[in-house]
Amino acid sequence: MSRAGGRGYRGAMAATRPTTPGERTFLHVLANTALANVTTSFLWFALTFWVYLETRSVLATGIIGGAYMLFVAFGSMLFGSIVDHHRKLRVMLLSGTVTLTAFALAGAMYLLLPEPALLDLAQPWFWLFTAIILGGAVVEHMRNIALSTTVTLLVPDERHANANGMVGTVQGLAFIITSVFSGLAIGRLGMGWTIAIAIALTAVSLAHLATLRMPEDVVALDADDTARGVDLRGSVRAVLAIGGLFALIVFSTFNNLIGGVYMALMDPYGLEILSVELWGLVLGVTATGFVIGGLAVARFGLGRRPIRTLLLVVVAMGALGALFAVREQWWLYAGGIWLYMCLIPAAEAAEQTVIQRVVPLSRQGRVFGFAMAFESAAAPITAFLIAPIAEFWIIPWARSDEGAMTLEPWLGTGTTRGIALVFVIGGAIMVVAALLAFLTRSYHRISASYEASAPEQGGEPDGASRPEQVPAVREGGSEAEAG
Repeated sequence: MSRAGGRGYRGAMAATRPTTPGERTFLHVLANTALANVTTSFLWFALTFWVYLETRSVLATGIIGGAYMLFVAFGSMLFGSIVDHHRKLRVMLLSGTVTLTAFALAGAMYLLLPEPALLDLAQPWFWLFTAIILGGAVVEHMRNIALSTTVTLLVPDERHANANGMVGTVQGLAFIITSVFSGLAIGRLGMGWTIAIAIALTAVSLAHLATLRMPEDVVALDADDTARGVDLRGSVRAVLAIGGLFALIVFSTFNNLIGGVYMALMDPYGLEILSVELWGLVLGVTATGFVIGGLAVARFGLGRRPIRTLLLVVVAMGALGALFAVREQWWLYAGGIWLYMCLIPAAEAAEQTVIQRVVPLSRQGRVFGFAMAFESAAAPITAFLIAPIAEFWIIPWARSDEGAMTLEPWLGTGTTRGIALVFVIGGAIMVVAALLAFLTRSYHRISASYEASAPEQGGEPDGASRPEQVPAVREGGSEAEAG
């Protein structure tokens, strides 16, 4: 994985100058983060598949998915502060340790309790078991925030978009692996062995991370920076200090709003028309779109105006979301998901590239955490709203004689037409919202901020860009000048 990623990354960088030691370290950290993401996604996907297949409850999967994003939203503010106030490598080690502990506790619960008790939604064991796995998966996002700051720390400014494209590529590879093997693991091995595999992979990732060294891993602090917990004030101040930055985060949230709909309904739709093994395989194949999209960004960048690129991508994503289920055909659904995933790396890389340029390094953790919290909060809102509406109203109506006759001219026939109707409405709203964003003053302000923050040519010769000069604490507690 890392070897292929390295070739693509170096190919994308060859037009400028040779790979620096910092960039080589970044590739090692990226590969390790990919392994950790594979593990948490593998168990989280498997949990969703397992719960739906055993309970057939759209409401249960919607609550699980929404709770996951809600925990991410609340946790990200704390994660961002931790990243800003501690060495990035230590943050990653902490994240891996907590995840390993959580997965081990879930494994112990599975061994000690009968499976029917864990699947009874009316009993506390189901929710405790789910919450423990959820907690282990959510803490992984602290590592992802730290990874975004290491782009600034280790990679020159002109290559940030390319590095962010590589992040999208390895995320796509992780999605391919987890999608295929989560379905196979649940279908062939069961939940017990699936948890055991996740524990083993988490331990391997943590052991490998302990062998890495980050030569420029410093803690950059503002002179008036004293907060150590959830620094909401510092996060908001950092966001509002940059003209239009909050609007950029809002623009990125468009994708998460419709993402809540997919979170609640995508797996139930796929599992209704395919077996769990085939659905996992389809997700794995369609996830090659992540890789293709990520490599495209790594090779070609995002253009001179990444904010414009972001909004155009959101328009395209909304159109795909409205069309990929207009008929109950697995190939149409799979093809639409594949194209959708091709676009995700560009959307994520655009936001990250802008933040890495316009926000000082000493506050990037909190800004990334604030952005993740704000964007993640959108998905649970739609997931919690859509799941019960779909299960108790839209799906039964669509399967009735009246509903089937009403929807047939527009969405064809089939048992999943109610879910398809939700997809169409959500995608249309997403397109309209993104197009209206082009007309806002904030769009022009953040575009101007990005261009005004461009580094002078002939900047730093061998390391990452340094957005500001601030006191930095190195290992051992000594102070030095950052950069």
